[in-house]
Amino acid sequence: MFHHAKELQFNARVSRPDPRFARLLLEQFGGGNGELKAAMQYFVQAFAARRPYPDKYDMLMDIATEELSHLEIVGATITMLLDGVNGELKDAAGTESISTLREAAEANPISKLMSGGTGEKERLIHEALFNPQFLVLTGGGPALTNSQGVPWQGSYVNANGDLTVDLRSDIAAESRAKIVYEYLMKFTDDPAVKDTLGFLMTREIAHFKMFQAALETIQPNFPPGVLQGDPRHTHTYFNMSNGADARGPWNQGQGPWGKGEQWQYVEDPHKHVVETKGEVEHKPQGTKHTMEEVQKKDAELSRVRSQEVKSATPKGEQHWSDYPQTSIAAPGSVAG
Repeated sequence: MFHHAKELQFNARVSRPDPRFARLLLEQFGGGNGELKAAMQYFVQAFAARRPYPDKYDMLMDIATEELSHLEIVGATITMLLDGVNGELKDAAGTESISTLREAAEANPISKLMSGGTGEKERLIHEALFNPQFLVLTGGGPALTNSQGVPWQGSYVNANGDLTVDLRSDIAAESRAKIVYEYLMKFTDDPAVKDTLGFLMTREIAHFKMFQAALETIQPNFPPGVLQGDPRHTHTYFNMSNGADARGPWNQGQGPWGKGEQWQYVEDPHKHVVETKGEVEHKPQGTKHTMEEVQKKDAELSRVRSQEVKSATPKGEQHWSDYPQTSIAAPGSVAG
């Protein structure tokens, strides 16, 4: 059950209207790395976690709900940045309305930084202020699009039903959202808006750490999923470019592998592929694991992960919640 509290999680404020920045901020309202994408991603992922990982379900739903509150903060900020647009559109007298909006945009300090004289300013105003999403469709409110007017879409959401995969997607999502806020802060000189963006950016960092910590509670969690890699190919690095080569822990020494394991650097990939008959005759190198051990671990981990889901799924008729819900665990079968 969702309940909307009218007070914002963070008190969004703006010092003055700025239609240009309002358009840029749409990226975090309806863009591919925005708040709605995050809310829907964590919300959708939570369902598969409900029974086998009720603690992760609780976390995902909490963060998804917080992301909706961030969406409200972004929407409120966009609306305040467009202050006056809706009123001017509804002014039937109207012949001076557009010029009034133009004057307001030209007064914006960022517009003054633009080089190229009046012509460049007019181009900027045409692209940013006279955004049809604001002036024709939304009447001065946010639109569910990115900054270029591309509609929000469900394909932004990543949900694979395996938490070792989903949580890594979430860590990446928080990283991308964080850097977008970081970039956005370079395009406004409004201290009140920067304060809001700083809060939202910081919460991305907090969520990153939450997902990282949750992933560590699932062991083993590497590689993602259930099946292990073929030991003939897991530790091989192919030098696939000409010229000077870079070496580091991603292609030499132990790197991220366990004790007694190391990368195998293939200097001449073409020669290697020919000699191994297209890798078919390549023997495991750099790893202490055999194919037999990998197959045994595949079967063992498959049983564990499968049992986690099966044992948490009751037989017969099911229900999702208890009333009141006093435990994070999903309820069992309905009593017959």
